[in-house]
Amino acid sequence: MSEDAPFDIVRHIDGGHGRFVLSHDGAAAELTFSVAGETLWIADHTEVDDALRGTGAGQALVARLVADARAEGRKIVPLCPFVNAQRRKHPEWADAFQV
Repeated sequence: MSEDAPFDIVRHIDGGHGRFVLSHDGAAAELTFSVAGETLWIADHTEVDDALRGTGAGQALVARLVADARAEGRKIVPLCPFVNAQRRKHPEWADAFQV
């Protein structure tokens, strides 16, 4: 699987907590966030099963986070070290982050 392979990612929000979940061939990856008001998400954790490491699954989760935040007029606080690293690698995403 290449880094640009499409993944099916589902978003769940329950009150003040949300997550993006990616499943592929029995393996999973997840990015969790806190809802901090109407316009702010705090990305707090990303976890990728070993079977998905190196496939672009983690980056796909962050890309979906960014796309959804932009579409809904939200900003992201990147507390998660992985999300913050992806933010630095992708300057084109700068408008979606509050740092």
